[in-house]
Amino acid sequence: MGKENHTNLTEFILLGLSSDRQMQILLFVVFLIIYLLTVFGNLLIVLLIHADSGLHTPMYFFLKNLSFTDLCFSTTIVPRMLLHFMVMKKTISFAGCSIQMFFFLTMGCTESSLLAVMAYDRFVAVCKPLHYSTIMTQRVCNLLATGSWTSGVLVSLVDTTFTLRLPYQGSNVINHYFCEPPALLMLASEETYEAEMAIFVMGIVILLGPVSLILFSYWNIISAVIQIRSGNGRLKVFSTCGSHFIVVIFFYGSTIFTYMQPNAKKVAKGNKVISVFYSVMTSMMNPFIYSLRNKDVKEAFRKVFKR
Repeated sequence: MGKENHTNLTEFILLGLSSDRQMQILLFVVFLIIYLLTVFGNLLIVLLIHADSGLHTPMYFFLKNLSFTDLCFSTTIVPRMLLHFMVMKKTISFAGCSIQMFFFLTMGCTESSLLAVMAYDRFVAVCKPLHYSTIMTQRVCNLLATGSWTSGVLVSLVDTTFTLRLPYQGSNVINHYFCEPPALLMLASEETYEAEMAIFVMGIVILLGPVSLILFSYWNIISAVIQIRSGNGRLKVFSTCGSHFIVVIFFYGSTIFTYMQPNAKKVAKGNKVISVFYSVMTSMMNPFIYSLRNKDVKEAFRKVFKR
């Protein structure tokens, strides 16, 4: 399977997270539970926001987009990952690998943009409350959501194109549990500098750009919150924004570590465990972090199930 040849590869073998059979069974159970929680949590958020008119606000509009993104994000990776835990030959076709990579990057980049948009929404709500309804109109919300999805597709096209245009004629063994650019570049038969630089530049656009907007938003939010005299008012703002910031740390911290290193080809070998945080864990955490202590979501849940 790893012998050199002079023809382009038609399939890859994914090594996964572990080669130990007992560990694979344990991981299957763990990731199955995580995936079921992800699907249930995000689908519930989408349905609740759609069904309850009280949640038809900009904040929950973006949250619905985020939950849908997380649902697709996790589904792109986890089902095949679960299958590979149970079979001996963990193969994926070149076409399948290409499709998985494109949709994974699209959803991940879209989520990055949406998190920045949600931080901006909270900035306007806290720092410019009197102008909130005139700034965050339905048209503006639609444009921001569309822009997030468009940026996700465009960045994904660039990263996928630069990764897949390289020849793959040698080993077909990917030391990862899904098709991700840094892991795939390790198998390329030619110099990968251009592809690495393209991925790095796209990382600046889709990771450092949103992070900068988020930090700017939260700096202003914290400054505004300090001036609030009401203790309950401060607690409410910190509760809403604090949950968002937890997601930001998990998602951007692990993603930047993987994609914003100068020579991703050399360090990709140890990145597959870190990839679990942004490719699997964040999608499960989002609905629980945003709804667990959210009175509006809890009330909507009670309304729907009382019908």
